[in-house]
Amino acid sequence: MRLTRIKVKGRPAVYHCVSRIVGAQRLLDDLGKETLVRLLRRLATFCGLEVITYCIMSNHFHVLVRVPAEQNPTDEELIERMEALYGKGKQAGLVALAREGLRERGRVDPDLRQRMLARMGDVSEFMKEFKQRFSKWYNIRHQRFGTLWAERFRSVLVEDRSRVLETVSAYIDLNAVRAGLVEDPKDYRHCGYAAAVAGDAKARAGLLSVYAGGSAGAPRSGTGAVGAGGVRAAGAAGEEEGAGTGARGQDARAPSLTGARSAEVSEEPRTVKVQVRDWKEVGAEYRQRLFVRGGVSGSSQKKELSREQIKRVLEKGGELSVGEVLRLRIRHMTDGVVLGSKGFVDAVWLAHRERFGSKRRSGARPIRGGGAPLAGLSALRDLQVQAIA
Repeated sequence: MRLTRIKVKGRPAVYHCVSRIVGAQRLLDDLGKETLVRLLRRLATFCGLEVITYCIMSNHFHVLVRVPAEQNPTDEELIERMEALYGKGKQAGLVALAREGLRERGRVDPDLRQRMLARMGDVSEFMKEFKQRFSKWYNIRHQRFGTLWAERFRSVLVEDRSRVLETVSAYIDLNAVRAGLVEDPKDYRHCGYAAAVAGDAKARAGLLSVYAGGSAGAPRSGTGAVGAGGVRAAGAAGEEEGAGTGARGQDARAPSLTGARSAEVSEEPRTVKVQVRDWKEVGAEYRQRLFVRGGVSGSSQKKELSREQIKRVLEKGGELSVGEVLRLRIRHMTDGVVLGSKGFVDAVWLAHRERFGSKRRSGARPIRGGGAPLAGLSALRDLQVQAIA
């Protein structure tokens, strides 16, 4: 049974969102995929969300987005966001109304402003509008009617920490490789990594944010104050990020997600170094994560293990690289509800304790079957049966 969607309010949060076409039909052609990507960018700008990476397949899509703590843009910023979605032409009536109010009365009409803000800064509103707008476009183009999407979208709350984000991002960008469409994700144009390799500035910014320990809009150099009670419990770029017991006190001092005072959690802000890194460096590191470390990753000379070989090695307890393991479908990435270090998952569980049975004593469940590459990562759901396919 699917759990009620878990969302974080009042603090930044990252979500891995997945939605499938009805009946698993392969309805999305290249134009449909390109249209989804363009809509994704426009709507993310309007909603104030940051797209970390994405992958659009013929019968489903994956999106990894970062939602900010709050939405309080100035009137000028609000109009810029509206223009990103509605355009600047004469047909953009809401934009014209907003500009008229600002020009003649010195502010956007409060009712209009509240209408716009109600659609911003929430992953559910973002996904609802994203899917509805595309459905309308698709049905008109193909002269069809009725639902396009199979069900409500799935979402996993992901710890905003470099090691975790890197793993989830690689899993998303390797979708086309798992499907056998390409051998190298850079050759599948409808994913964030391929767009970044091709020079797309927004795609690069999203993946750069993975290694900067936070949003691409955050300070890139010097120091920044990060509250210990925040969702992002650890991990400026360049730091050693152990996960599990003993990793910088993660498990012993689970971060509070409610803002309530806890005897186990220090609420004093700490200062972390934020390392500036460019795409050349980050792109090379991320590519190593996508492929097997060492050798000639991704080249035509590369001898890679088949899916069957990888599964046999894992079943025997052998160790493989992250790139090899992520070439298999891992249910925790889409059905785990919450994904991250043990401390992070336990903190989310405690914040939503009322949703779980009284007999449950802890939240975090280790991801079994993935070997060393996924060691230290936990999920809220225990998916032991066919966790890896």
